[in-house]
Amino acid sequence: MSDVTISITRLSHGESLPLPSYETADSAGMDIRAAVETVLEIPPGGRALIPTGFKIALPRGYEAQIRPRSGLALKKGITLPNSPGTIDADYRGEVGVILMNAGEETFVVERGDRIAQMVVAPVLQAGWREVESLDETVRGEGGFGSTGVAEVEEAG
Repeated sequence: MSDVTISITRLSHGESLPLPSYETADSAGMDIRAAVETVLEIPPGGRALIPTGFKIALPRGYEAQIRPRSGLALKKGITLPNSPGTIDADYRGEVGVILMNAGEETFVVERGDRIAQMVVAPVLQAGWREVESLDETVRGEGGFGSTGVAEVEEAG
């Protein structure tokens, strides 16, 4: 059962490929497949924009987040440098996936390979209220590890 329905258009280079799909009943993300026409190689340290062969029309108030697949990240070092990538509700172009090879070996992308996952999520658009000062908190202005790093005293 779907909570939201998304319009999808398959492009000619996406013919014969499965549409994005959940691999298990409780999956949060739909697997996305590569719609490459020929084998593509991404060398260590390299990046490539991988076509998916489809366009979508998200309902207003939703986004699609494009995220790495954990198995590819762990086993091959394949990640998404802009993770999560965001597909906005008003975007109507082909969904593309930027893959980056942080591994030590050339990564081969073949037609139909599962390369990423897409999570559809509701979004809120925030407004601003400018104020003279912000309320105080225990944390205050501490950032970048300030809540989880113990200070180490130097031995004299």
